[in-house]
Amino acid sequence: MREDTRSAEARLCRPRSRQEMARRAAADIGDGWYVNLGIGIPTLIANHVPADREVIFQSENGLLGFGPAPAQELIDPFLINAGKQHVTLLKGAAMLHQADSFAMIRGRHLDLCVLGAFQVAANGDLANWATSSNDSAPAVGGAMDLALGAQRVWVMMEHTTKEGEPRLVESCIYPLTAPGVVSRIYTNLAVLDVTQQGFRLVELVEGLTPAELQNVTEAPILV
Repeated sequence: MREDTRSAEARLCRPRSRQEMARRAAADIGDGWYVNLGIGIPTLIANHVPADREVIFQSENGLLGFGPAPAQELIDPFLINAGKQHVTLLKGAAMLHQADSFAMIRGRHLDLCVLGAFQVAANGDLANWATSSNDSAPAVGGAMDLALGAQRVWVMMEHTTKEGEPRLVESCIYPLTAPGVVSRIYTNLAVLDVTQQGFRLVELVEGLTPAELQNVTEAPILV
């Protein structure tokens, strides 16, 4: 059944690219919000903030007010975010001690954190621990603090694994980063909210039906 759905997706719809996912999420960020972007796809959001909107991005390694990625010829090798990606600084930016940065996170001064994930459960449980696939030790990193400290937690991820298995599940089988914290999910196929009744569909990519989305989602989706 799942293979039939993937064939339908190939015929009828074009999943969003990672840049398009980032642009879609950026459009929903409020003016004046303080926002942390998790390692991976979420960091692309800094490149797509609408020109008429001020968003203050915070990085747990001690940056406040950074901007989009620099052009190759303008890279400062000492100016990186928590994911070791090169960034720019906007007018009014500040550099903080890491302890101050985490005090900002744990003090609940962030309006939003956008994280990547391996799985999100229908009740908002988040599983995004790092694995050892790249020969580094598995770790939760700063995601634990961010998931509990931010006023809102959104997730950006591919809708399924490379093998086609659902990432939106009834309950997570991976270690939890934090229970019940996710409120919105952006995937390459849809935008969904996490409600008390489970996943609720907000938006589908063009050409994909709710039934086809349900076939690649383990937990029920409210339409």
